[in-house]
Amino acid sequence: MHLHRRDSADAARATTSPLIAGVAGLARAGALLIAALAVPAWAPGRAGADPVAVRFIEGITRGFLVVSAVDGKPLGQGDIRQTAHPGHVESRMILRFRDGSLHDETVTYTQDKVFKLERFRLVQKGPSFPEPVEISLEAGSGEYLVKAHPGAADREKIYRGTLKLPPDTYNGLLLIVLKNLPTGAAARVHYIAFTPKPYLIDLDLLPQGEEKVRVGDESRPVTRYELKPRLGVLLRVAGAILGRTPGRQQCWILADPVPGFVGCQAPLANGGPPWRIGLTSPAATPNGTKP
Repeated sequence: MHLHRRDSADAARATTSPLIAGVAGLARAGALLIAALAVPAWAPGRAGADPVAVRFIEGITRGFLVVSAVDGKPLGQGDIRQTAHPGHVESRMILRFRDGSLHDETVTYTQDKVFKLERFRLVQKGPSFPEPVEISLEAGSGEYLVKAHPGAADREKIYRGTLKLPPDTYNGLLLIVLKNLPTGAAARVHYIAFTPKPYLIDLDLLPQGEEKVRVGDESRPVTRYELKPRLGVLLRVAGAILGRTPGRQQCWILADPVPGFVGCQAPLANGGPPWRIGLTSPAATPNGTKP
């Protein structure tokens, strides 16, 4: 399997992605899941990679999500709101857990021929997140601010500084990137892992083949992707000793001509267990019944 080489020719084939019952635009559940993707960072990544070309333009999206454990136990629910403005798109995902925990993530990006991160914000707090954290990142300047509470909520530790970010840095945008890869193509991008100290790493997006999902009485094809941080042998050994080796992280993208987010399984917090995040639909309540 070769890694996809992205160029501006892909942008010439860009088209507008319609809302498919809240599925297509929900690939923003990439913020979704993937500040979501808490990939433990071990070493600085390389620089100079090309950003991903726009094949499907993002627009207004309103959708609903459910969070569950790997064994199917319900953990919470949430929603995503995405709005398109002149010159940029803003998307916010909020996940509310049954134990009172909160995952609140906002990402701003542009899509002028290529996808480019502008701004990233994340708040995680509550019992489901042993180390509450507030993260802000300005991609243009590389300035970041992390407020972490390791071990004790009353003991705040602050990380502030500047990173030199390649144009293919995609915190909060990984699922949009997956939607815009040509069928069967893999890619290598960059991602900032907040541990809570930030590190820039390489991340491989690898298609693992086609599977099937049910949509009502119909069966639809989806592509399963695995997301793998690039770690050397010594770093993998060190990670295993420290118990910080990243677990399996995978996402499913509708493989129809117009792609859409179906679901992901990945940890939302650094060192946390993998959770499943997928789509749901509002259900009408019977007349006279309070929701």
